[in-house]
Amino acid sequence: MPLSSSLPRPLAYACLGLSMALVGSYVALSKPLAAVFPVLLLAWLRFGIGGVAMLHWLRKPADEPPLNGRMRGLLFLESFLGNFLFTLCMISGVKLTTAVSAGVIMAAIPAAVALLSWLFLRERVAPRVWAGVVCAVLGIALVSLSKQELTPHAASALDSSDSGDLRWLGNLLLVGAVLCEASYAVIGKALTGQLSPRRITALINLWGFALSTPFGLWLAWRFDFGSVAPGMWALLVFYALAACMWTVWLWMTGLKSVPAAQAGVFTVLLPVSAAAVGVLALGERLSLLQLLAYGVALAGVLLATLPSRPAWRVGRR
Repeated sequence: MPLSSSLPRPLAYACLGLSMALVGSYVALSKPLAAVFPVLLLAWLRFGIGGVAMLHWLRKPADEPPLNGRMRGLLFLESFLGNFLFTLCMISGVKLTTAVSAGVIMAAIPAAVALLSWLFLRERVAPRVWAGVVCAVLGIALVSLSKQELTPHAASALDSSDSGDLRWLGNLLLVGAVLCEASYAVIGKALTGQLSPRRITALINLWGFALSTPFGLWLAWRFDFGSVAPGMWALLVFYALAACMWTVWLWMTGLKSVPAAQAGVFTVLLPVSAAAVGVLALGERLSLLQLLAYGVALAGVLLATLPSRPAWRVGRR
């Protein structure tokens, strides 16, 4: 797709929504994988599988400018924060807490994007966006106070004497994943103006593979791959393709055609799908306090991301 081309707005919306729904799904499904694979080995396998699938995306299109120093730096930061560090924080956090809690905390991403835009891009943040930030923080606080029974996957990953004490650490790691994902969104908008979505996806995955290779090789040498059930391998392939390839390409493709203020609305599908997978596939249950936290966090998403009337007019133009 040429750099100057753009999708029809409904199709761009579909790309953004499907991307966030897939992110929420693999956030939840990484929970059983983290109980089988060490976190850094899982990250390395993820990037390796994704890299093999995207080898043909690395070639530079004829209408794309060569990479300069600024673009290389942005690509590295996009991968280090949005791929490598996000993966470590997200997998480690989900391993120590529940997928439902992860979904609520991930609802803070739009508010975090607003904060980073205000701090680093000097963008004006409307009062209702600040209200969304408060809702997101309140939702995280309610999740941290909730007492939900861990699933067998989480319980087996923690020592029974301190599993309750470490849930706060899992939530804290997920807050770090939120900040990484927000940085990924801010940097991604700059990249889509210069590079094609496919090449961005392949290049940041390549950086992620390079960063995780030393840890992955050391852990792979000592890991018993024969003990992994066939179903886990199938889940790993889905996780790798969804996390490294499908979600990134869909998001970058939609972001080329939709203003960032409108694109942020679709992150609401991330916590929705994460919680749904946690309840339907992993056997988790929503407590009343978590339902309240979920509602507050989603209210924060809407406050932080619904564009103002001027933004909608600019988007239509």
